[in-house]
Amino acid sequence: MSSQPSSPPTLLERLSPYVAIARPDHWFKNVFMALGVVLAFFYHPDVLGIAAMGRIAWAVVATCLIASSNYVINEILDAPTDRNHPTKSNRPIPAGRVDLRWAYAEWIVLGVAGLLIAMTLGRMFLLSATTLLVMGVLYNVRPVRTKELPYLDVLSESLNNPLRLLLGWFAVSQAEVPPVSLLISYWMIGAFFMASKRFAEYRSIGGTEAAGAYRSSFRHYDEGRLLVSMFFYATASALFLGVFIIRYHLELILSIPLIAGVFSYYMHVTLKPDSPAQSPERLYRERGLMVYLLLCVAVFLGLMFIKVDVMYEWFNVPPSEAPALWEF
Repeated sequence: MSSQPSSPPTLLERLSPYVAIARPDHWFKNVFMALGVVLAFFYHPDVLGIAAMGRIAWAVVATCLIASSNYVINEILDAPTDRNHPTKSNRPIPAGRVDLRWAYAEWIVLGVAGLLIAMTLGRMFLLSATTLLVMGVLYNVRPVRTKELPYLDVLSESLNNPLRLLLGWFAVSQAEVPPVSLLISYWMIGAFFMASKRFAEYRSIGGTEAAGAYRSSFRHYDEGRLLVSMFFYATASALFLGVFIIRYHLELILSIPLIAGVFSYYMHVTLKPDSPAQSPERLYRERGLMVYLLLCVAVFLGLMFIKVDVMYEWFNVPPSEAPALWEF
């Protein structure tokens, strides 16, 4: 019995691999812009309004396009080593479902479109958006390709965290920058999450030789080194957050137990077999973690707008009289 000839792929089937390499499922990471938006409104409540909401929506679109541009070049240049990974070998490019010429065109078009939108949102937003795009090139493209350098791979990719905070901030305010101590803390907590991802990947792949075939930085890592780096990043994040709290808003110290719980809870998730920390887009399945994170964010942001005078007496800390922001 002869088999029926297969029908040609539909347009949707031909386009879906190109959509997949842009990773729209990773756009949720742009939620890190939210802290920058809320901080800007905290310092400039007078700008809150319909116009500001429109700027924020436009800023999210620009950031998503630039992030997708970075994801596309990542998919293109990682394809040779992804073929050595137990699951990433099924991605569209290593699986042979993408024409690389069109993929490179997609990378350029997404990046240019994101920057064109960023231009409408002011000089500082454009500068931050350009830096986000450049970091994607440095992370992925030789001769730099920081993702192949131990520790620098984590630090360079997690720099996107404070960049997203700045993008949220500059979507609202163009005259100042938020406190540097908070930016560094945001960077370090991103590094903790990224090092946790490396740790989970290393354990899943199993052994330095196999892991090194997938990513050259893994030739230097082992479980102990990755755990020590996670401890360093968590500690650094907490210390700089403490500087921000004491310097600018002591009431936030009430959120510290919850924030410490975030590190502990995430470590618990990271240590699970086949941990979802390998793929942050899968973390929504950890419903307990998601609820806990939402609680922490709500408490932190709520405390930004609360004044508790007695706390300054308890901790013997005078209210800050210094300006909280660096002005241009």
